[in-house]
Amino acid sequence: MFNNPHLIDSQFMMRIFSVLILSLFLLACSDDDVKEDPYADWTAQEFYDEATDALDAGEFEKAITNLENLEARFPFNPYARQAQLDIAYAYYKFDEPESAISAADRFIRLNPRDPHVDYAWYLKGLADYNRGVGFLDSFFTRDISLHDNKSMQQALSNFSTLVERYPQSRYAANSYQHMIFLRNKLAKAELHAANYYMKRKAWLAAARRGQYIIENYPTTPASREALEVMVKSYTELGLSDLAADAQSVLDKNPLPEEQLAVADDSLDSPEISD
Repeated sequence: MFNNPHLIDSQFMMRIFSVLILSLFLLACSDDDVKEDPYADWTAQEFYDEATDALDAGEFEKAITNLENLEARFPFNPYARQAQLDIAYAYYKFDEPESAISAADRFIRLNPRDPHVDYAWYLKGLADYNRGVGFLDSFFTRDISLHDNKSMQQALSNFSTLVERYPQSRYAANSYQHMIFLRNKLAKAELHAANYYMKRKAWLAAARRGQYIIENYPTTPASREALEVMVKSYTELGLSDLAADAQSVLDKNPLPEEQLAVADDSLDSPEISD
């Protein structure tokens, strides 16, 4: 039986075409492979110096790129460990708090005994502290107690960890100031919620918010108002004994107006340590 010559020619041409396409693809790949790497001869120090210059110039994206290149190319070089920490700082300054927190977490996990691990905790606190504060807050004075409480709680936890584990850290005092500020704001946020429930005559929910403030933020200026919320709410609920107890605590712990004013003035956001 004879084969159809036209069919043979067609199959042959298809094979030739396939080989040609494959050759072109491999040629393109080889061209990509031979492209010169402009950083091929760079040392770890050159990457680090370039990143440091970029950080000083406020070019944070460029700094991040150089630090990531450093760590990828020289993972066991001493500069790589410093790069891990500097990347967290660069992301924080680049206004990418999630990436900053992730980088700081990674540094803490990989280098738990590093002498600069306290700074990683400090960066985590700062990143959470600023997360949830919108762009407009850079230009207008706003009450951050109305913002994302979860981020403020996490920031408080990070600063607290730093103060407890590294009391001699150069960042401990500033972290403690942040803790005072955050406790005041978190207490005020709970007070906002309590007042919301009171306006809607949800007395039990309001009383619970007041109790939460007393249990968790007893030294804040909001604690006195929390007691007033509890007295009012328990009275409305007909729980006279609980109302009397709250009133008794309120009477035994008066806060003069001038003292209250000082406490309120101290709620300004603390300065950030370099």
